[in-house]
Amino acid sequence: MRVKDLSRLCVHTITTRPLDIETAVEKYVSRGICGITVWRDAIENTGARKAGQLIRNNGLEIVSLCRGGFFPSADPALRKSAVDKNLEAIQEAHDLGAPMLVLVCGAEPGQSLTESRVQIRAGIEDILPRAAELGVRLAIEPLHPVYADTRSAINTMKQAVDMTDYFDSPWLGVAVDVYHVWWDEELEKQIMECGRDGRLFAFHICDWKVPTGDILNDRGLMGEGCIDIGKIRGWMKNSGFGGFDEVEIFSEKYWRYDQDEYLDMIINSYLEHAL
Repeated sequence: MRVKDLSRLCVHTITTRPLDIETAVEKYVSRGICGITVWRDAIENTGARKAGQLIRNNGLEIVSLCRGGFFPSADPALRKSAVDKNLEAIQEAHDLGAPMLVLVCGAEPGQSLTESRVQIRAGIEDILPRAAELGVRLAIEPLHPVYADTRSAINTMKQAVDMTDYFDSPWLGVAVDVYHVWWDEELEKQIMECGRDGRLFAFHICDWKVPTGDILNDRGLMGEGCIDIGKIRGWMKNSGFGGFDEVEIFSEKYWRYDQDEYLDMIINSYLEHAL
């Protein structure tokens, strides 16, 4: 019988999107979930400081804040605005008490991916000093190539690792989301390389359903699709990663479920298919 070990289980607030932050915290704690990653929309009404205090008072560990990024644009004014917004997000992470801000780096369909990557690098260069000053780590999350049009020009682990190599900063690392990188034939190699230097900052889990009804909002529970989550988690562990297993599921289907039932399903699928 599998031991019910939830000590490294974290749930993103986007996973239980219908719940306000107070209710989400209450329900996570009641089930023995130990970590929470906060999406910025979840704390718009409470504010970062108040939300952070609420979370800590209930004994949950704040794993990260989602999300920053979206640097590229053909318009210089919009690139400047993106930097300003990311500086605000870094401040919000600091006020929340989150040690990390996840970056979904963005892309601009009117220009080449190469140019978008140059702009991403420039954007990170502009915000990294402030992140270091406030003690907030930045985690580049590579996204599946299907999102290369507008969501991210960083689509492989190697591209993310190369970006962190360029800066060589302890405040910049990589967030590995199995939904986005499970297909990558260099995944194990890049995880090991990134882990050797301590640049693996986060590990997000869910599953790729077959067939997928919606590429954005039809993610599956662990074990519901084709990703070998346990194998990838093993690579993360072997690389030296000791952080949380963060459940991040965008799902119109599960957002309509009774969220108490859904949380129980998350825990069961985590124990059965992710450990």
